[in-house]
Amino acid sequence: MRNYAIIGDSTCDLNKNLREQLGVDYVQMNYVLDGKEYPASLDWEGLSAKEFYDQMRAGKRITTTQVPAESYLKKFQEYLDQDMDVLYISCSSALSGSVNTARVIARDLLEKNPEAKIICVDALNSSFGQGIEIMWASKMRSEGTPIEEVAEFLEKNRNCVNQSAFVEKLEYLRRAGRVTASSAFFGNLIGIKPLLISDAKGQNYAIKKVKGMQKTMEEAVALVKERIIEAEDQIIYISHADSKENAETIGEMVKEATGCKGIFIDYMGPIVGASVGPGTMSIYYVGQEETTVGEA
Repeated sequence: MRNYAIIGDSTCDLNKNLREQLGVDYVQMNYVLDGKEYPASLDWEGLSAKEFYDQMRAGKRITTTQVPAESYLKKFQEYLDQDMDVLYISCSSALSGSVNTARVIARDLLEKNPEAKIICVDALNSSFGQGIEIMWASKMRSEGTPIEEVAEFLEKNRNCVNQSAFVEKLEYLRRAGRVTASSAFFGNLIGIKPLLISDAKGQNYAIKKVKGMQKTMEEAVALVKERIIEAEDQIIYISHADSKENAETIGEMVKEATGCKGIFIDYMGPIVGASVGPGTMSIYYVGQEETTVGEA
């Protein structure tokens, strides 16, 4: 069996230490601020996380791009040149078209390298939801699981990665086209924090309006408690858009409610952060298979 690389992208929110521990890599998207394009580094090599979110708080609009085709070509070829196959685990196709570009590049490369394998899996998740799937893949690879079996496992189990999230303002997601909700939902949102799941298609789906931060956190934790499986064996991942204090509070609430093995908290990277806005928090865990499909 050939060795294979595991690659995510700028939405997987795995920092450098985690990537090194897992032995994984990623391809970068880009973001645009004041007409200047920056690489969407998960290690905040351009603007710091604080500077990034403060720009948004100041009213600056940050837009994002997909992974450029040449970035896929360069990264995939890097590993093919080392006689390695490639497993790419992408951001949800409901949130980014990057996986489609990756598949085109993979097809072209495989015509020139027929002995190789490049498999592109749609995570149907982003942030630590996508990250959890990359962690699964890394563990399976360390156990000697062939690349095809890992890809099959991910596609079978990706909807068991659950999201319980809320945003400070729904406007960022709405403007970026990254949320699904009924037209009635978008009515009076003054003082309201929408609770979001990742549905069966990988869309951010607004399922409930909650008033006030404390109540919102309680509802987010209640959803985790309701849906989580084998909590005692899980590390639960919390990503935040420059809201560390609230993230730590909700981490304590999740720990108490579920009895989970541990809590890991870190920043949302620049791509996810630009789409959801400052103050957003999201909890990711393995739970019941998500079958809900959000309809506008």
